[in-house]
Amino acid sequence: MNFSWCHGRSRSDGSANADKVILVPLCVQDQTLKGFEEFCLAFPPPVSSAAMTSLKEICRGLPLNPLPENKGRRKGIPHAPVRTPNLTAQEKKLALRNALRYFPPEIQKKLALEFAEELRLYGHIYMYRFCPDIEMRAYPIVEYPCKTKSAAAIMLMIMNNLDPSVAQFPQELVTYGGNGQVFSNWAQFWLVMHYLSEMTEEQTLVMYSGHPLGLFPSPQRAPRLIITNGMVIPNYSSRDEYEKMFALGVTMYGQMTAGSYCYIGPQGIVHGTVLTVLNAGRRYLKAEDLSGKVFVTSGLGGMSGAQAKAAVIAGCVGVIAEVDEAALLKRHKQGWLMEISNNLDHCIARLREARKNKTALSLGYHGNVVDLWERLVHELDTTGELLADLGSDQTSCHNPFNGGYYPVQLGFEEAKQLLSSSPGKFRTLVQESLKRHVAAINKLADKGMFFWDYGNAFLLEAQRAGADVAKKGANKTEFRYPSYVQHIMGDIFSLGFGPFRWVCTSGDPQDLATTDSIAMSVLEDSIRQGVSTSVKQQYHDNIRWIREAGRHGLVVGSQARILYSDQKGRVSIAVAINRAISEGKIKAPVVLSRDHHDVSGTDSPFRETSNIYDGSAFCADMAVQNFVGDSFRGATWVALHNGGGVGWGEVINGGFGLVLDGSKEAEERAKMMLSWDVSNGVARRCWSGNAFAYETICQAMKENGTLRVTLPHKVLDENILEQAVKH
Repeated sequence: MNFSWCHGRSRSDGSANADKVILVPLCVQDQTLKGFEEFCLAFPPPVSSAAMTSLKEICRGLPLNPLPENKGRRKGIPHAPVRTPNLTAQEKKLALRNALRYFPPEIQKKLALEFAEELRLYGHIYMYRFCPDIEMRAYPIVEYPCKTKSAAAIMLMIMNNLDPSVAQFPQELVTYGGNGQVFSNWAQFWLVMHYLSEMTEEQTLVMYSGHPLGLFPSPQRAPRLIITNGMVIPNYSSRDEYEKMFALGVTMYGQMTAGSYCYIGPQGIVHGTVLTVLNAGRRYLKAEDLSGKVFVTSGLGGMSGAQAKAAVIAGCVGVIAEVDEAALLKRHKQGWLMEISNNLDHCIARLREARKNKTALSLGYHGNVVDLWERLVHELDTTGELLADLGSDQTSCHNPFNGGYYPVQLGFEEAKQLLSSSPGKFRTLVQESLKRHVAAINKLADKGMFFWDYGNAFLLEAQRAGADVAKKGANKTEFRYPSYVQHIMGDIFSLGFGPFRWVCTSGDPQDLATTDSIAMSVLEDSIRQGVSTSVKQQYHDNIRWIREAGRHGLVVGSQARILYSDQKGRVSIAVAINRAISEGKIKAPVVLSRDHHDVSGTDSPFRETSNIYDGSAFCADMAVQNFVGDSFRGATWVALHNGGGVGWGEVINGGFGLVLDGSKEAEERAKMMLSWDVSNGVARRCWSGNAFAYETICQAMKENGTLRVTLPHKVLDENILEQAVKH
């Protein structure tokens, strides 16, 4: 279906639109409309001719004649930590040779010198000269000069991932997590945008770890984009090897939704954090009302920034430590963080006041979280008062020795300098800091505070550092404290619920409000039709979330929404949104997606699959099968990554994007693909022995006669195992 734009004119009937030139998408010219004016309302013309010109420039390919001015690193924005790949002289030459492959010989000499300087100063060749001079954001889909709406939607999602209000380190192409790359360098960005502008419905763009391999012929029902990030041979998937390969420009850490172009700003994790805190209160504190309860944690970056907003939505007192002042100020400016203080005396006083008055509060402590935890221990020792009820951590511990975790012994700037000048000493200080960090948590936990690992490899790295996190008689995925998946989110996944999301490509907040209303209606209808008690609770939590979403100002970047939904809910919401597009109630296509952190999307033994106890927690069949299955069941694009959340070599995960355009074909794709995207993981969790998953997949088979899943038989008499082993 062609989506290039042609000129059309309204009829000359004396109306305001008479003889007005309008850009019309060819894909809908043959549709029967009540009137041309109605069509113009459904697909408005480009908003800004200046923006259109800039986007056209972006789509022309690498700007080589003349070369853009090399402005280097821009001041006034956060930048990624200096990387330390420890390349040999020969490897440095190889890194330069690999980078220069993107450019013709006549300019290679000039570029080689500055690329070598970037490699020396920053440990990677980002190609700052080619960082585009454009307002990087998600423009309305009609402004992208493409031949297909799928390509335009992908462009929108890419630019949203690099929007400075969304991205953690935009000039280094890092969306979140300290090292979650969209691309490895800016040459790749230019080439990808050019390929997308030229792509037809019979081509697929293939991406190798940030590098666009090219456009390849494919059938119309095939994905328009296939992404793989970090697919390294297992024996070489170590952190040290990664640093070297990334510096060489041959692989990339895409985190989860950074490298799959599906990030929607911190809202994406706010909802999951709200559900986690609410369910932690139910499980640990036996409380539905969290007013007056104190949640202590760390991190206000790309993903962790959600914690401040989530604490307030959940109704508790959130105290969040952050060493980077820029991150604190960014969240405060966005309205996600209510207060900032660098004074621990003041923090403790405000905590006590809010706790006493049962006032919801998000307080950012500008300092190291270890100092905060140790101060809470001091209060306990001197007053006997336990001031924290719930605790967690969202430092980027998946990357602890390259800026993901800063040691308490040094200030932020001093630590960054040491990381660059003496990475070995920095590593030692991080491990000492982790031991102090855990020691303080242990003292508070012994008195009744409930702590959980947030899937950021905190406990894993603390264990490696020698901290006291061991759990006697446990398997290697278990620690003294549970992963939030083990105790909180794991059963939710087994019910088929996970972080479903969508993006309104018109950029119109009214379209988002319409989709919110649709989603609430779908969930309310499902409750009326009858669901289990456990499913009903999840639906009610999500209806509350949607109802309050607008009031809390959650949109950062694209007009997007997230909610946790099961298979039935996802399919029903997708079908209803698609029909609303067809009927003109929503003005432009909607992109469906999800976090990779989902029912089926991720194999991660220390997070998403940490509650898998049949020995398969370290197997990655589920995530790989999901990627493959989504690709031929209707996804517009699919991605498969090594790393994400808990770090490189620790996880395999994947995601998708699916464009709804109001067509019957889009509806059928959504039904087929979304059903598989949930059932795959539920079936795997069922086979591993999870009772909720067993119940969920059996219900799914009743509703769909073509679904047949192998069900496990329980060993009812454990004595036969003991006898067999002794025999």
